Amino acid sequence: MPGDPNAIMRKIPNPAMVESFPGQPGTRISVLGRGRARGYQRSMGRHPIRILGIDPGLRRTGWGLIESDGNRLIHIACGSLETSDRAGLSIRLLAIHDGLISVIERYRPHEAAVEATFVNSNAAATLKLGQARGIAMLVPAKAGLTVAEYAPNVVKKTVVGAGHGEKTQIRMMIGVLLPKADPKSEDAADALAIAVCHAHHRTSVVRRYAAQA
Repeated sequence: MPGDPNAIMRKIPNPAMVESFPGQPGTRISVLGRGRARGYQRSMGRHPIRILGIDPGLRRTGWGLIESDGNRLIHIACGSLETSDRAGLSIRLLAIHDGLISVIERYRPHEAAVEATFVNSNAAATLKLGQARGIAMLVPAKAGLTVAEYAPNVVKKTVVGAGHGEKTQIRMMIGVLLPKADPKSEDAADALAIAVCHAHHRTSVVRRYAAQA
């Protein structure tokens, strides 16, 4: 006789909750099951928080890890995951998926942040970027991390001081904020900027989460 037919349904996690950061338009956080949000639980004990920033892209997905310890930001590692233009879409998405899993398994971040997708005139390119971004959000969520989303102008304003800063300005400020960082690509620098942005905005989210726990 088969087991309880409802047993499978009970194993499915709660639907994702999407909350807006108070006073921070353009930012969101997705929590897949409250019991898995270990990053925010850790933050309440005043331990250093390791943050994974992800700049999604089908050709190159940048990733950057920092540690936030009070007002101190420490560079851990950064890099980019490249896919071949000649490979099929499914193979390229799989490469991003497997690459991010390797990064998470190696560096064990507590929280993740991903840049939100912007829409441009090329619908096909926007669709492909959205698919890569879906992988960038799925992998850390599957690993039990909370995943925050930031609009590009929020990241730029946090790091550079203006919502329309240039790539060169972001890279320069990353050198100031994280002196030991030496990103080899713009994607890696952008991913570090996303992580820095999350480090600056996460406090209000922690308080909101703690109030609802």
